[in-house]
Amino acid sequence: MREIITLQCGDCKNRNYTTMKNRKTHPDRLETRKFCNTCRKHTAHKEVK
Repeated sequence: MREIITLQCGDCKNRNYTTMKNRKTHPDRLETRKFCNTCRKHTAHKEVK
C-alpha cells in the first residue's frame, strides 16, 4: 500500500516536497538531497509525518 509522505528541509525546516512510498517494503524514514527554494541550494530533505 503506497502512502503520501512529505519531505522537510534539514536547514530551514520548510516542507517543500511530497512523494509516495510503500511503507511495507521501506519502513524507515526516507532522506534525499533536493533543491530548497527558501535556502536556494541543495540540502538534505527528511521524511516527516
